[in-house]
Amino acid sequence: MNSEHETSANEHDETVDYEDDAVIGIAFRRSLIVIAVLLVCGAAVLFWMRRPSETVVDQHTPLTQPEFQAAPPLTIPDIPFRNITKSSGVTFVHENGSRGAKLLPETMGGGCAFLDYDADGDQDLLLINSTSWDSTTDQRPTMALYRNDGHAQFEDVTVASGLDVSLYGMGCAVGDYDNDGHVDVFISAVGGNRLFRNNGTKFTDVTQRAGVAGTGQDWSTGCGWIDIDNDGDLDLFVANYLSWSPEEDAAKNFTLDGTRRAFGRPQEFGGTYPYLYRNDGNGTFSDISDSGGVQIKTAELGKPLCKSLGVSFADLNGDSLIDIVVANDTVRNLLFLNQGQATFKEIGTIAGVAFDSEGRARGAMGIDIAKFRNTNATGIAIGNFSNEMTALYVNQDSQTDLPQFSDEAVSNGLGPVTRRELTFGVLFLDTDLDGRLDLFCANGHLEQDIAVVQPVQKYEQSPQLLWNCGPDHPREFIPVPQKQCGEEFVEPLVGRGAAYADLDADGDLDLLITTSGQSPRLLRNDQQSKHHWLRIKLQGTACNRDAIGAWVEVTVADRTQRRQVMPTRSYLSQVELPVTFGLGTQAAKPKVRVIWPDGSEQIVSEVPIDTVLKVVQQRKKP
Repeated sequence: MNSEHETSANEHDETVDYEDDAVIGIAFRRSLIVIAVLLVCGAAVLFWMRRPSETVVDQHTPLTQPEFQAAPPLTIPDIPFRNITKSSGVTFVHENGSRGAKLLPETMGGGCAFLDYDADGDQDLLLINSTSWDSTTDQRPTMALYRNDGHAQFEDVTVASGLDVSLYGMGCAVGDYDNDGHVDVFISAVGGNRLFRNNGTKFTDVTQRAGVAGTGQDWSTGCGWIDIDNDGDLDLFVANYLSWSPEEDAAKNFTLDGTRRAFGRPQEFGGTYPYLYRNDGNGTFSDISDSGGVQIKTAELGKPLCKSLGVSFADLNGDSLIDIVVANDTVRNLLFLNQGQATFKEIGTIAGVAFDSEGRARGAMGIDIAKFRNTNATGIAIGNFSNEMTALYVNQDSQTDLPQFSDEAVSNGLGPVTRRELTFGVLFLDTDLDGRLDLFCANGHLEQDIAVVQPVQKYEQSPQLLWNCGPDHPREFIPVPQKQCGEEFVEPLVGRGAAYADLDADGDLDLLITTSGQSPRLLRNDQQSKHHWLRIKLQGTACNRDAIGAWVEVTVADRTQRRQVMPTRSYLSQVELPVTFGLGTQAAKPKVRVIWPDGSEQIVSEVPIDTVLKVVQQRKKP
């Protein structure tokens, strides 16, 4: 037993020795592995730390501060206007028929026109009147025609002229529709329109023979003469406002504050269609409103859409065909693109002039169109209701088939300074003859008691003159303060229509503002800038005699200005036919280029400055 026990012990010792060796071997091998790993890692670290340095190339372009070109020094010029209404002999007072019933037409008139009715070379004055609603009144107010003696002194020639006619007038359009050398007058009105032919000594009512009276139930507003088919005679466009009657208006319970009777809202009345009349060339007109494409219907109910007040015309895509822009009150504005053959296509929405920047229709009133930047860009200014800024739709390229506009009123400074006012008449004109078109706004509210519910609003409002300081400045249009334009200019009134003309032959443009129920304001421009100027009067031979629709370009040095012969501007009003160019300090003789309405061109070089140039179309009608 002892020997077995000893044998087993020895085997056990050998086994233990073997296992210990195995364990040690394994531990040794593991140690070798660990050491090897550590050596590798150490070598790697050592290599990494002693690696050759790399050459790093900086790929970044050094940043530089952008160079800002400083705007030229800005000093608003003195452009004083003096009220010469009484001293000039103008005694007219507008009658709106207001006797407390507050019928809507009472607050929407009236228009005016500068025209050379006696062809003596100076600008006479026509003022459109409304009347009372009581047909039994013995002495009814009439329109007023004042003859200019050439020095801004006026003589009332209404009775002698044959225009002592009483009607509920709104606006007017002046143009020589029969090309006899005498300017004729169309009057838009509530309850039937009138056309008066000028035979050189007197006006004769030819409405019925011409066929332009309307239905007798119309409320016609903005109107103008244009040659829509380039056949050499003037056609007629007449806008209509609302489907309205005194009975319907009186039956509606319009109130200002729940108790006071107020003027009605256009949303409460139906829309209308405009009229488009084609001149037949024999003293008569054909109503082509339907076939001409100007009768626009609402998408929802298929009823007449238009609630139109202002209208103006221009070739907006360079095809030598006149286009039509209509300012609508509380419904979208319209742009009728001339398709030729006396037909139009309405593209206001896709062209960008139908709504404001947020897609809303505004209370649009007056309108004007001009190339106000001395580039190929075209601007459309539209005066809007209070708390709706004046619009300035701009198309940068007037040579594209489909004109595209964007409202730049906010970006160029016009919008914020016109938001509060209720703007009717708007006009582009160069008041200081610096070669840039400024913007004038005639303002005035509808409600005499508007301050009761809107304390910041006033019935009588100041006109505004916005000076064009040029595109090099952050804001193109800057309000001219009272100190620069004069106390008599900014005196509040119930402004409506507006027109301009050089009444005293001194080269600068004077202003007329019409009112509702008040006297007009005739403002003489007394600026003393000593800037040079050029006035141009066109006479057509192949186109219409007044050359309405023609564009005139004046180039001096490296600047070209463009003006359109277009009396239909502003609100219910007409400006003079001659076009005025301010030349600033440039004394060089300019080059004049005339693009006649039919597309033909004519150039006159080395034109004397500070004078009136008459250009007669060289090409005669076949």
